[in-house]
This record gives sequence, C-alpha cells and structure tokens, in this order.
Amino acid sequence: MSEPKASEPDNRASRTAGRPPKAAARSVVDEYFDRLLAHDWDGLAATLAPDVVRVGPFGDTYSGRDAYVAFIAGLMPRLPGYSMERSRSIDAGDAVTVELTEVVEVGGAPIRTPEALVFDLDGDGLIARITIYTQHLGQEVPDLAR
Repeated sequence: MSEPKASEPDNRASRTAGRPPKAAARSVVDEYFDRLLAHDWDGLAATLAPDVVRVGPFGDTYSGRDAYVAFIAGLMPRLPGYSMERSRSIDAGDAVTVELTEVVEVGGAPIRTPEALVFDLDGDGLIARITIYTQHLGQEVPDLAR
C-alpha cells in the first residue's frame, strides 16, 4: 500500500477499524476446527458470534449459535469413518478461506469430498458466517461445462 500524499487524508485506520488482526482471524478459525474435531461443542460455540449464519453446500442454512451448534453436534458423531484433511488457509483479515477434504465411509468405502469453507469474522473476532463450497467428484460433468 502506498503512503498517502501530504494533501490526502490517511484513512488506513478507518479501513481496518472493527477488523480482527490477521493472526487473530486465523487463530479463531484454527480453534473452530480444533473444537469441531474434538467434539467440544462448548468450545466450538465460543468461536461463534451469537448471530452466526452457516450456509451449507445445498443452500441449507442454520442461523444463530445455538441452532448451528445443535446441528453440528448432532451430525458429527453420526458420520462413519470421518476424517478431515486441511490443506491451506487464506487469511484476508476479516475473512479466512480454508481448503480441506472431508472423508466419510459410505457402504464401507471412503468417500472424499474436497471443499472450501469461507469464514467471515465480526468486529469482535468471532465467526459471523460460514459458507461451504464443495466439489462433486465422480459425477458426470454437465454438457454446459464442457
């Protein structure tokens, strides 16, 4: 970022006001995954804003910390052979994108689903929105995409 000219106001601070520092953004997202994989639902809830919104890969939406934690706490223990492989995180200060692959056994065989999760943080450094994007491996590519 270039320095403002003497005749221009320096509004860098106003552009970053209310944003968590990058280290804090990645830290809260790392904590989210640690608590999720440990099935520590109270710890997971502590990373979320009270009005968090989670939008899943099918457009399924859970609004509010309690509703989201109840959903994920009911889902995770039921996933047979579940594992997660995180590959990289991209930190933009008030948003963090994480590439990962989830593995679940279906019919005794592991099914791998590559995903990207986008975490938007609020001014307090808590997760305010989680949006999940998935790749659909093994499905026929529509003609439109060829």
